[in-house]
Amino acid sequence: MARESAPSIIFVDEIDSLCGQRGEGNESEASRRIKTELLVQMQGVGHNDEKVLVLAATNTPYALDQAIRRRFDKRIYIPLPDVKARQHMFKVHLGDTPHNLNEADFEYLARRTAGFSGSDVAVCVKDVLFEPVRKTQDAMFFFNAPDGTWIPCGPKQPGAIQITMQDLAEKGLAGKIIPPPIARTDFEKVLARQRPTVSKTDLEVHERFTKEFGEEG
Repeated sequence: MARESAPSIIFVDEIDSLCGQRGEGNESEASRRIKTELLVQMQGVGHNDEKVLVLAATNTPYALDQAIRRRFDKRIYIPLPDVKARQHMFKVHLGDTPHNLNEADFEYLARRTAGFSGSDVAVCVKDVLFEPVRKTQDAMFFFNAPDGTWIPCGPKQPGAIQITMQDLAEKGLAGKIIPPPIARTDFEKVLARQRPTVSKTDLEVHERFTKEFGEEG
């Protein structure tokens, strides 16, 4: 018996930019033709031996043309990440970057970021990754570790030497400067000024669309 071949997968991100409502006042002839051709091609998918899985994503489901909406057998709502998912995302985005966070810290960050999307978490971590560099640039005191490296510290740190990064660079020690590991306070500093990009109104729109046309993911 011949084995069935795996289906080809086509993914269209932000499909609303391509398949908005037809007949809108600002719709060009070229745009209308593209939508029509896409609808025709999708109508033929699955009618022969070649299997094709078409996936699409949008943040504005109501902007989709009704015809393109009907072409998709399933319309699945993917909600914002929950606490466990956000906790895992922080770990993934930090990767092997030096840090001193423990499991309790990751749990705290996950709870602290309720309402954040996956993209919001990624932006938060990206901003935090610059904090050790900022600390190093602004530091007025450094600690000379036994291995010869220089680590920024506070004035009360045992062995702290009053010197700046620029002073160390002039002494030819720039390559010996090591930024401090990322700490929970770095995240707290960034989160104090960051807000989620998804509003309550946005969520209500998605939930209403799911009740009318879709299903929970």
